[in-house]
Amino acid sequence: MTADNFDEVNSGNGFVITDFWAEWRRPRRTFGPVFEQVPEKHEGVVFAKVDTEAQRELAQAFEITSILTLVIVREHTVFRRPGALPEAEPDDLINQARSLDMDALRAAVT
Repeated sequence: MTADNFDEVNSGNGFVITDFWAEWRRPRRTFGPVFEQVPEKHEGVVFAKVDTEAQRELAQAFEITSILTLVIVREHTVFRRPGALPEAEPDDLINQARSLDMDALRAAVT
């Protein structure tokens, strides 16, 4: 994902998971393959990757201070976790994010 297609990717998609990464960071090498397998199991979720070196503007907008960081957005940012995740954890986080009461979240935000 880039600053140019950010709005296109996020508008109309109610559930977006973004991996903020950098080529030079070691966790990318271990978490990258895990993140690549997750979309096969989760229909209706958009998976995006942001190279923080090439897309500094997006990294700053999401206040990314640790590479790698996983961000889940369902209308609003509902989850942010720095560092590589164990293989089973992304599935668990997606299931937790799916189970959120979005009406309650909207009410809390407004």
